[in-house]
Amino acid sequence: MWFDRRERFSGLEGSHLSGNRVDRRLAAILAADIAGYSRLMGGDEEGTLARLKAFRKGLVDPKIAEHRGRIVKTTGDGMLVEFASAVDAARCAVEVQRGMAKQNANTPQDRRIEFRIGIHVGDIIIDEDDIFGDCVNIAARLEGIAKPGGICISDDAYRQVRGKIDIIYDDMGLQALKNIAEPMRAWSVQSGNKLASTPAAKASPVPNQPLPLPDKPPLRCCLSRT
Repeated sequence: MWFDRRERFSGLEGSHLSGNRVDRRLAAILAADIAGYSRLMGGDEEGTLARLKAFRKGLVDPKIAEHRGRIVKTTGDGMLVEFASAVDAARCAVEVQRGMAKQNANTPQDRRIEFRIGIHVGDIIIDEDDIFGDCVNIAARLEGIAKPGGICISDDAYRQVRGKIDIIYDDMGLQALKNIAEPMRAWSVQSGNKLASTPAAKASPVPNQPLPLPDKPPLRCCLSRT
């Protein structure tokens, strides 16, 4: 996938770009791929491709455009998207996953097309229409630990979006990401629930209290025996 090329590039960065001006900017990077893509294609190549194209045309690409994202590249089973804002990236991801879940509702589990999405915010290198750097690699690695139909964001992205989007985040703790030097804290986004951006406080249990006694004893009807 695309991040393999990013990693090879990062090793050459010092020699290849030495003495040349490198264009950089801050960005929110969204990496997505299809869970079980090889299995889906193995079972029904034409049907899987047709459904994927329909999802892209009717849902994914319009949502990316709506939230001002730029599709940097696509692969057979995924895509890399750049956003100027982490909030835009997260909103786009949530709406895509909700739309996918709705359209998959009546599809058998083994035929569902489900994206895994990772989002990270950081410094990227721009080379013509392509992008490179650790930010890209981290977004791709976060996507790799997301559940099918789920979204995984870095702690940097979480700090940018918390309180701004009506969803719940679950703290995944420190994650050891492949080829990333240090463990990174990650958050799982519950895209299926439109709830507050911080977990709701659990209600304190109410202690059992005795029922109040009535002011007067209840009236009882007594039948006299004759």
